[in-house]
Amino acid sequence: MPTSAAVKRFFRTPKGLLILILAAIVALASTAQRAAAIAPELAAAVLVAGAIDVVILRVRQRAWEFPSGAVLTGLFVGMILSPQQPWFVVAVTSGVAIVSKYLFRTRAANVFNPAALAIVATFYVFHTTQNWWGAMPDLTPLALVALFASGIFITDRVNKMPLVLVFLGLYYGLFTLVAFAGRPEQVAEVFRAPDLHAALFFAFFILTDPPTSPVRYPDQIFCGALVAIVSVAVFVWVGAVHYLLSGVLVGNVWEAWRRAHQRTSIPALDR
Repeated sequence: MPTSAAVKRFFRTPKGLLILILAAIVALASTAQRAAAIAPELAAAVLVAGAIDVVILRVRQRAWEFPSGAVLTGLFVGMILSPQQPWFVVAVTSGVAIVSKYLFRTRAANVFNPAALAIVATFYVFHTTQNWWGAMPDLTPLALVALFASGIFITDRVNKMPLVLVFLGLYYGLFTLVAFAGRPEQVAEVFRAPDLHAALFFAFFILTDPPTSPVRYPDQIFCGALVAIVSVAVFVWVGAVHYLLSGVLVGNVWEAWRRAHQRTSIPALDR
């Protein structure tokens, strides 16, 4: 009974709810993808991430603990990378994500979104491709409604609505300006699938990562604007496939700096 109650409590937390939402999205997305293609990739990502994290948590906490954060990281890695990637590439990416969480951290939390950092890093090793199949770009428009509704729900639950709204508003506003500036063919793809779905999935589920995103509304507004500007700049001037993830990594660095600066600016007697 205590175990059952603990499980119920876990699935009422933001992490637990997000795992349920992502599991539902995977189930929907698999209707448009061959299950035999996505299953090995997704399993490799989640199992490797979970296995590494459970060992690290056991050493650090001296107790066995369910690696919920690692499961989410593995799901993100698997749902962003193309199913055509060899399973071991996805496994390595997932492993890098978990290790990075412990290598790059402050006293309060990890600096980078682990999945974003690992995907960008391994891109330059394996030349990985991303199709964001977990954002359901190959399904009917109703899937976009489901993605939007679930994203709004979890964004509200973690209290990151200003972050998401500012990012999406400025992101599409800047791309619209680029189009009107005379290069509509260069940016047309961001307004349709799969890039549209990817941007929504990114905004709702990756940008809002609690350990690496701001809490206060003014900080969320600045961070959302920063991530949007960097993402658009990388797309337009670099053309890298990881333009969204590059944007969030810059936002992560700013947020880590802001937290560190805030702590050092507090008088010693007030700490």
